[in-house]
Parts: sequence; C-alpha cells; structure tokens
Amino acid sequence: MKVIAVNGSPRKTWNTASLLHKALEGAESVGAQTEIVHLYDLNFKGCISCFACKRKNAKNAGHCAVQDDLKIVLEKVLAADVLLIGSPIYFGNVTAEIRAFLERLLFSNLSYNEGHRSVFQGKLASGFIYTMNVPEEILQQVKYEENVFQPNKNMLQLLGGSSEFMISADTYQFDDYSKYEASMFDVKHKAQVKAERFPIDCQKAFDMGVRLARS
Repeated sequence: MKVIAVNGSPRKTWNTASLLHKALEGAESVGAQTEIVHLYDLNFKGCISCFACKRKNAKNAGHCAVQDDLKIVLEKVLAADVLLIGSPIYFGNVTAEIRAFLERLLFSNLSYNEGHRSVFQGKLASGFIYTMNVPEEILQQVKYEENVFQPNKNMLQLLGGSSEFMISADTYQFDDYSKYEASMFDVKHKAQVKAERFPIDCQKAFDMGVRLARS
C-alpha cells in the first residue's frame, strides 16, 4: 500500500502540513508506505493545453507530457494507492499550486470519447484536507462545499477510487498575532480553537489516513 501526500501550502510545518502528516501517520499505522511532496519546492505550471495526452495512439494517454518538476510527482501519484491533498483556502479556493497540480493530474486522465469518463486504468482513493481562517459558520454562507469541496471530490473520482474531504476551520494563522495588522481577529478565541479544536482535527486526519489506507 503506497500513500502519497501533496502539500499545497507554502508552509511546511503549519496547519495544512501538520494535518497531512497526521493523515500519513494514520496510514503508516496500518502498514502503508508514505511520502509527502511540498509543491512550493517545485518549479512547474498548470496545464499548457498541448493536448499530447489526447492524441490518437498517444504514448502519453493518461500521463501529462510536460517535462518539469511536477512530472515525477504525477507519476508517483498514478502509481500510488491513496492520494492525500492538503490546501489552505486562499480567496475562496485552493492555492494556485494545487489548482495547477489538479489540472495536470486530472486533464490527462479525462476522456474525450463517448461512453468513457476516464482513461485511468487503476484505482486511486483520495482524501482532501482543507484549512481556512474563517469559522465554520461562514462556510455555508459562502457555499464552499457546493463550489469547492464537492466539485474537487467529484473530479478526483475520475481516478477510479473513493474520495472524501475534511475541513479545519478558524485556524491559528500567525505564530504571534501581535506582530501583524490583524485587529479583526480575537486572539484569545483563535488560541482557544488551536488548543481545543485543532487536536480534534488532527485526529480526524489520522482517522482519514487509516480509513483510506485500509480501503
């Protein structure tokens, strides 16, 4: 069982990365081999619309043909059993790096032929971890689940496996709020959420790792 995590946050030790590591710990607890990739370490772009993956009898069918730092990551993902993705929400959506990653991964496996949704021959389960500064009660107002979370889940199911997601809201954004212009936030409330709620989210991420690795 191979599980690969893709961190779409520029931070390697903060909320998103921490939850991904917890999910990997869960997968490891049931015997999975794990790896994490930090997208911000790589030099790559989104889909360039070359359509090499759509040419008839193409050797690149199901595989992005662009040769850059993401190429080897995409090949590892397609060879894995479970894909874990983590992204903070920036301006109402995933980070640009995650969007570019998803374009490159999914478009090359999307079928343009009638009667076929995907050209992917394997079965890749997936879990998406979202972190965000806004509190949970705001999520329904801005329709994140309808506009972001569920569409990403549906797209990931092109890869033949089950997909799920979890949300960590109202996150502690700075190491020291006194250093930043951020008077709209209640620092005591943020600290309380970090102390009381984030450990619960870590357990949810661990359980996700276990569940997907067992699937």
